[in-house]
Amino acid sequence: MSRSGMLQDKHAVVFGGGGSIGAAVAKELASEGAEVFLAGRSPTTVDLAAKQITAAGGRAHSDVVDALDAAAVDGYLEAVVRQAGSIDIEFNATGPRISEHGHGKPVLELAVDEFMTPVATVLLSQFITARAAARQMLEQGSGVIIFLTAIPARVPLPGSSGIAAAYGAVEAVMRTMAIELGPAGVRVVCLRTTANPDTRTIRDTTEVRAKTLNITPEQAVARLAEGTMLKVLPETADTAQAAAFLASDGARMMTGTVLNASAGAVTD
Repeated sequence: MSRSGMLQDKHAVVFGGGGSIGAAVAKELASEGAEVFLAGRSPTTVDLAAKQITAAGGRAHSDVVDALDAAAVDGYLEAVVRQAGSIDIEFNATGPRISEHGHGKPVLELAVDEFMTPVATVLLSQFITARAAARQMLEQGSGVIIFLTAIPARVPLPGSSGIAAAYGAVEAVMRTMAIELGPAGVRVVCLRTTANPDTRTIRDTTEVRAKTLNITPEQAVARLAEGTMLKVLPETADTAQAAAFLASDGARMMTGTVLNASAGAVTD
């Protein structure tokens, strides 16, 4: 299954491994030689992703883990180290559905609970999983922690205050962890993407946007693409390839920074 083999003999943990981006990243890491451990709340989706990887000749395992349960995450990563010997890569693609955090609502119409949902899910789960991975990586003196972020962290978008706050905080936490863990040989980076139209989240988002603008979902996607410098939107495969690069030795001098894979939707 391996192409370049740039991640040969690495051990990677992907939280949200049954979701669109998580599964794509897990498959890409495996295709580059990594042994992948997929964790998620739904056994059906993580099992399916793991089976697809093994069917293609890769090495994959699936487990049910709640990324918001700190004790469960700590225990899970300890078990991975006992089994595999190390954790070289950690990636978290978990997050709420847009219906859970009032996406598209103006600030004045947004309930406090809706605003806090991305903070209590995206930010908290990224912190919990990164911290747990860091504990293991410090012991071995190496590893790469990849945070997932998105363009609301960088540019103001109407109706996105909650998710923008969460992703902005994710990038801030990344920088803090990078300076703390760097002396021990652990890299911490962010991967920033924009709307991946082949994900459930973006399909839901474009349906809401289409209804608001009285256009078709396809037209809504086209408008998003038009807002990028490349006039296209990245697919999950593009996001996954960027994640694999960040995890590789080709990016060994990158830490405390954001890899902008948004097709030019935002600039740095």
